[in-house]
Amino acid sequence: MKGIIFDIKHYAIHDGPGIRQTIFMKGCPLGCWWCHNPESRSKEIISYTKEEKIDGQIVEKEETVGCQYTTDELMKIIEKDTVFFEESGGGVTFSGGEPLLQFDFLLEMLKTCKKRDINTCVDTTGFTDPEKLKAIAPYTDLFLFDLKHMDDKEHIEYTGVSNRKILDNLKMLDEMGKQVQIRYPLIPGMNDDESNLLRMLGFLNRLKHKYPVSILPYHKIGSHKYKRFGLEYKMNGTKEPDKEHVETIKKMFENAGFEVTVGG
Repeated sequence: MKGIIFDIKHYAIHDGPGIRQTIFMKGCPLGCWWCHNPESRSKEIISYTKEEKIDGQIVEKEETVGCQYTTDELMKIIEKDTVFFEESGGGVTFSGGEPLLQFDFLLEMLKTCKKRDINTCVDTTGFTDPEKLKAIAPYTDLFLFDLKHMDDKEHIEYTGVSNRKILDNLKMLDEMGKQVQIRYPLIPGMNDDESNLLRMLGFLNRLKHKYPVSILPYHKIGSHKYKRFGLEYKMNGTKEPDKEHVETIKKMFENAGFEVTVGG
């Protein structure tokens, strides 16, 4: 079994409990306007020309995004960090892109991690076949679940896909009693209006469990990548939200009874 990975982040502290290793898997069915990892969208290994300035001269260098790993190869990398996992209550987080797009490889990695008592998180858009989500659930200690927009038409406009499957999958995980952390990307002018936030709070309050919420304010990191990969960047003119606005939204969630963090 082989999977395609485009980055491995060691000593991550915002992708689940404790100190973690975050594995970024290639491929995503969404095309979010604000995505800061546009290189993750394609499932394939891609190449591009990078310009570097050396001794006052511009030198072009061929770079690749993505590397193929077998389960054993990736486990050897993961296990190098087990001492940090054990001391901090951490583990491994599979992110992307959308990790469930490489379902067979993800499932095998999760099973192998659980056999070796390594805590597992899956950072997901929620846009996947519910049967696949059910299949990985027994081997996933925590789902980091994105909730982007409650209006289906707006969701389609800004991400390219409907939110119906996403919302149904979150309800399913709730019914299964799985551990979930909600991740809400705060995007000014797109999903931070009162109407959307009230609908989101209403939806979350109708679930059986009260899940912690992580607010992820929009940032421009990664915007330079779009030109590199020949993609249109649609966020020109969008400003990063100020602290006061973020704090106002944070208080909305807290007043509704949710545990809230900002960033990550």
